[in-house]
Amino acid sequence: MGERRFMRLVRHPAFALVGAVVFALAATVFVCGGLATRNQVALADDPVRISDRALDARFNRQTAEREIGEALASGDVDLAQSFVALAADRGVAVDPALIAKVKDAGVKQSSIANTAGRFVHGLWTGEPSDLASLAGTAAGDLFVFGDIRDAAREGTRYLMGERYDPWILGLAGVGIAITAATYASAGVTAPERVGLSLVKAARRTGRLNPALMARAAREAVKVEEAGGVVALAENTGRIEAKAGTQAAMDSLALAEQPQDMARLARLSAAKGGKTRAIIKLLGRAAIVLTASTLDLAMWLIWAAFALFGFCASCKSAVERLTQRVLLRGKARRLREMESRLLALPARP
Repeated sequence: MGERRFMRLVRHPAFALVGAVVFALAATVFVCGGLATRNQVALADDPVRISDRALDARFNRQTAEREIGEALASGDVDLAQSFVALAADRGVAVDPALIAKVKDAGVKQSSIANTAGRFVHGLWTGEPSDLASLAGTAAGDLFVFGDIRDAAREGTRYLMGERYDPWILGLAGVGIAITAATYASAGVTAPERVGLSLVKAARRTGRLNPALMARAAREAVKVEEAGGVVALAENTGRIEAKAGTQAAMDSLALAEQPQDMARLARLSAAKGGKTRAIIKLLGRAAIVLTASTLDLAMWLIWAAFALFGFCASCKSAVERLTQRVLLRGKARRLREMESRLLALPARP
């Protein structure tokens, strides 16, 4: 008895109409989701807009003060200054006492003795950590001292059968060639020269992303095919020029492929000193969207299924309603005929 009642309910036109409404609502949701995903995919090649959207959702006063405090506690004044600049740019109020601490730390770091010590450290070790040490590293590489030192050290290890770093050896060879081009072009290739010094320093200190290293390793050890390495060095130099040494090093740690460095270079051109704070807070979300063309395709497929269900439900509702109307008409005419027959006088 219950099963019959359920079947009558399912076959009722109202049931099909309810199904049509549900499918219509589902189709609306899927279409809206697809449109939103399409808009995100359209931003896939615009790292500035990608980062701005992500910051709208994640950056506030609490986040800014936490990141500034952690940067000061770790002695990373450059990162603290970057977050202060980002907060000012986005109109986020920060505790004035915290800003004063950042300014005091910056004054201490920029003292003459401190700066000279970092310059010498960068010149001797080739491991820059800020602008002063980068100046020392770049000076050593510009006068070929750094590249010859690295090439001689890694080349000797290779000849002796010891463990050597093909990346450092290849980059040193490319660096010698770029240095010669820098002198010949009166400094036109200086950004590439600085960028290559940073790439080499990132490799030496373990801050070069292994994925990026793997994609460029084949070109790095072959000077005659080093176009990709030169492009990587150029983008690194552009980031350093706009956002600073540490931002360039952070970018090399974040990037997984050469195209990522190009996106980060575009981001640094727009954001300047705020770039490092953006990279620290967002990571790859600063340049890469989570939405993809596959997500868009899935939204559209589900929307198509929902529209099909809506059309099928509407068709079923019309058919059932028409059938009920026809059956009721037939039943009414049958009752009228029976009434007429009963009204006829009986024959003798």
